[in-house]
Amino acid sequence: MQEVWSKRFLHYIEEVQKYMRFIFTGHIGLVLVFVIGAGGYQYSEWLKVAPQDFPAEWLVAIIVGILVAFSTPVTLLKEPDQVYLLPLETQMPHYFKRALNWTFFSQFLVPVVVYIVSIPLLNAVTALTTTEKLLGLFVVIVLKYLNVHMEFHYRYGNRGALIWLDRFSRMAMSILVLEMLLNTSYFGLVLLVIMAYYNFVLAKRIKGQPLPYEHFIKVEQNRMMRFYRFANYFTDVPHLRGSVKRRAWLDIIYKWIPFTRNNTQLYLVWRTFIRTDDHFYLWVRLTAISAVIALFVDILVVTWIVAGALAFATAIQLKYALLSSSEFRMDMLYPVPSAQRPAAVQKLIRTLMIVQAIIVALCQLNQPLFFVTPILIIIVGEVTLRMAKGK
Repeated sequence: MQEVWSKRFLHYIEEVQKYMRFIFTGHIGLVLVFVIGAGGYQYSEWLKVAPQDFPAEWLVAIIVGILVAFSTPVTLLKEPDQVYLLPLETQMPHYFKRALNWTFFSQFLVPVVVYIVSIPLLNAVTALTTTEKLLGLFVVIVLKYLNVHMEFHYRYGNRGALIWLDRFSRMAMSILVLEMLLNTSYFGLVLLVIMAYYNFVLAKRIKGQPLPYEHFIKVEQNRMMRFYRFANYFTDVPHLRGSVKRRAWLDIIYKWIPFTRNNTQLYLVWRTFIRTDDHFYLWVRLTAISAVIALFVDILVVTWIVAGALAFATAIQLKYALLSSSEFRMDMLYPVPSAQRPAAVQKLIRTLMIVQAIIVALCQLNQPLFFVTPILIIIVGEVTLRMAKGK
């Protein structure tokens, strides 16, 4: 079983690396450098004026507690396993031991980094010693380890039923443990021991139970599908099939499109954009990121760079997504000029860029030269539409 895990793990790493090289490209790296730099500058400036009664312990405990509680197991199980691995079920603990080790090492860095970033805040508003802060870091690692194993054992024993209740309970316990330790109340260690005992009880209870292949396979498929959807924002994922939703609350948009033959493709393109999750949420997420940066970052140059980069990403990805579809559409049967669809896609994207610019401008009203950012978004979007080649 260790050999089975090793082969699957290598294939999984190759699959992830294949798409990660498209995600972390040069312009994305540049945006991340500016965002991290601006965020660090804003954070350091705020620490100089942070009030002494700021609830730093609760804030750190809540954020880190939420992060450690989300510990979905990475099993790399496949659908045929529920048939072909049945004769080897008694050896599956060896497989899951490797799987849980990878789950822990692939997930513990996020809460650890968040805790380390919060240390300057703890220095500014608390009287914690270096030893106490290091103890908190150690407890964060232990909490993540326990949460990984508790979630796996709970899913194993309950087939995933009411997993949200188990996760909420672990989240609350993790928050209390960290908050008490950061307030130098060592009763938090008692709660940590209780969590370890709870994990021991769950592990003991599943011994002898049949392995819930269906549940773990579904969890693994959903986990990989989330990664593929994220990667699809940067490159084409051939085997990804996006979901479609009605979104009746946006039907009013269709009424603004004149009912004429020349607007046939414009109507269809709008329906495609609104109903397709990949297209719709791509625009929502990139717009939300631009709005958040404009709202909280006071460095105008950073805001302009990020807004311009995200405007470029919005325009080029939506254009390729709406023009490169190889699926059969009913409008192909009708005598509609072929040039009508590219024109409709450009008109749709121009409208979306204007809406994005307005949202960002509203978030930046309290800053000088706030009008530059929306103008930049519209210019970058227009240049991208004209320069990018569509199929």
